[in-house]
Amino acid sequence: MQQDLVIGIDSSTSATKATAWTKAGMLVAEGRQSIPISNPNPGTFEQDPGDWWASTVAALKQLLEQVHPSRVAAVSISNQRETFGVFRDDGTPVRPAIVWLDERGYDEAERLAEQVGPETLRGICGKPIDVLLPIVRLIWLAKYEPDVFSATERYSDVHGYLAKRLTSAWVTSTASADPSGMLDCQALDWSDTLLEAAGVPRAIMPGLARPGTPIGEITAEAADATGLLAGTMLIAGGGDGQCAATGAGATQPGVAYMNLGTAVVAGVYSPAYGHDQAFRTETAVADDGYIFETVLKSGTFLIDWFQRELGGGASLEELEVEASASPIGSGGIALLPFWQGSMTPHWDAKARGIIAGLSGSSKRGDVYRALLEGLALDQAYALEVAVRENGADIDQIIAIGGGAASPLLLQIVADATNIPVSRADVAEASALGAAICAAKGAGWFPTVIDAARAMTQTDLTETKPVAANVARYKELRAIYDDLWPTLSTWNARMWSFANA
Repeated sequence: MQQDLVIGIDSSTSATKATAWTKAGMLVAEGRQSIPISNPNPGTFEQDPGDWWASTVAALKQLLEQVHPSRVAAVSISNQRETFGVFRDDGTPVRPAIVWLDERGYDEAERLAEQVGPETLRGICGKPIDVLLPIVRLIWLAKYEPDVFSATERYSDVHGYLAKRLTSAWVTSTASADPSGMLDCQALDWSDTLLEAAGVPRAIMPGLARPGTPIGEITAEAADATGLLAGTMLIAGGGDGQCAATGAGATQPGVAYMNLGTAVVAGVYSPAYGHDQAFRTETAVADDGYIFETVLKSGTFLIDWFQRELGGGASLEELEVEASASPIGSGGIALLPFWQGSMTPHWDAKARGIIAGLSGSSKRGDVYRALLEGLALDQAYALEVAVRENGADIDQIIAIGGGAASPLLLQIVADATNIPVSRADVAEASALGAAICAAKGAGWFPTVIDAARAMTQTDLTETKPVAANVARYKELRAIYDDLWPTLSTWNARMWSFANA
């Protein structure tokens, strides 16, 4: 039987999706299995790595009931980023994995910044200091769970752990390793400077492979568990954010992607390395190059929160109609969307959401529009800095994710950025990005970029900026951009009071 399919496995925070794709980028079959998440204490989020594997097994079994495994040329992985586990060498977890949502390590982040220096750290790993980085959580583990830290024989992200279960090799993609804050993003190797600063032995770190290159063959044991054929090649993929960029077709300068999902993640490709406090630099899921990425943790999470807590039973369609009737500036309301802290551009994990400008005339639709405007304006600023560092204008934003189904949100983004926004009709962009890596690794295409050009769509629905709206949002930006500096000190005092 002809090997005419590749599989992209997307192991996200809440579920694993196994998807089969053709050489033309057509999705032909998929399987899905949820992943439990534990929240044992406020600000603490954990998962059992065994559930990463169990959900992968279940998703692959569902998929391979629809397509014969002999059709599969190669498999690759997209993974939730910053989530990691610590293991014995045989793959047994020493403790539950720490999920990217976790908030432990504020003090450790500050001490790492003082020890290494924020500029030095960012220059090496491309990341401003933040509690999100696994390097910070490892320092926290060494301090508060020393027995766990000393028993650790392997550190691994989700990609590396699944590679171990599938091939028996502890290997992860460089595009999965770099969100850890421990990878030298120019050398594409673990940074001895940062590992030594954190007290992390290099010996526990997994091997590294570039996206699109082979990791190993599916073992007989993994084949029995999943339904894949033993000997099928596993190809290095990458973090779900970078995979989504590749799956959306944002693989050249001038084209940005914006994933309007649980978080808002946007980025622009750069062939050259650069770093800035306003964004974080990730290695691209490509043959070379980088993604200058902006992140707001509260994306559709915030939309869901509003509908549940303040929506009064209204559907999203009803809220959109009400918000469309509200003018630019939401009748004088501004919303800072920091319900889960601020990453880019402020890097303040203690930041919290603020609704300012309410009056007796304010309506639900005004507040909902302010929410959408807050999402757009926050990202407009960070993208502006990323463009300046990249040295190339953005001609197009490709929008993906659940929020891209909102015509109003897309119009606000287009007007606030003054850039046309095209909606990509691909439901599983991260999985497609992994499949593109598998296609290159299988020898279907000479490069990851060639595979992306062949497997991503070019016919996109476009939302163009409206000149009058662009002018109004430029005025609003001048007001909005001053709001956080004005309120940040007050917010820090309030955070300390609430968490005393």
